[in-house]
Amino acid sequence: MAKVKVLIEGYDKKSPGCAWHAAPTVILVQDKGFNIIVDPGNKRELLLTKLKKENLKPEDIDYVLVTHWHVDHSLLVGIFPKAKILDNELIYIGDIAKKHKGVIPETKLKIVSTSGHDLADCSLLVPTDRGLIAIAGDLFWWSTGQKQKLDKSSLLKLEDRYVKNKKALLKSRKKILEIADWIIPGHGKMFKNPKRPLKERMQKV
Repeated sequence: MAKVKVLIEGYDKKSPGCAWHAAPTVILVQDKGFNIIVDPGNKRELLLTKLKKENLKPEDIDYVLVTHWHVDHSLLVGIFPKAKILDNELIYIGDIAKKHKGVIPETKLKIVSTSGHDLADCSLLVPTDRGLIAIAGDLFWWSTGQKQKLDKSSLLKLEDRYVKNKKALLKSRKKILEIADWIIPGHGKMFKNPKRPLKERMQKV
């Protein structure tokens, strides 16, 4: 089974004046001998420190998946010299870009479209010993200090001030809530899906 570790928990907060401070949740996935980073974010020194604690260097990362191309999520995509880069549709190998098959190559980790926050969002579905984890980017996200209300109604109605397509966002949220046991949001704490029992959700995968 794959292993998932949150390296940096994402936040979004306002500082005195007009500035906002935002960094996304950065995740390490290890599966079939591959090291995968989801959303490398924008905190370079912190990320390098967290990787070192896992006995990893940037050159040890095989794949980087970007859930969407907002700069806070994607700024550090270039610090991994050997990594192949994926988004919702393409895999980039140096100056070559081609369509992928909806999985991280040589694994069974599914990349699924979850558009709405942006027009080309995706999530990564990772089967683990604790159930199916959806690494969902900004499909769900909270500002620092905002209570994470985790009942189904609150999750579906969660406000997104940057949403590009509200109808698509709602559809994507419903899709992930149908299958995931745990969800890692783009900003905020990982949470358990309250919607349905584990056995029923696993039948959907």
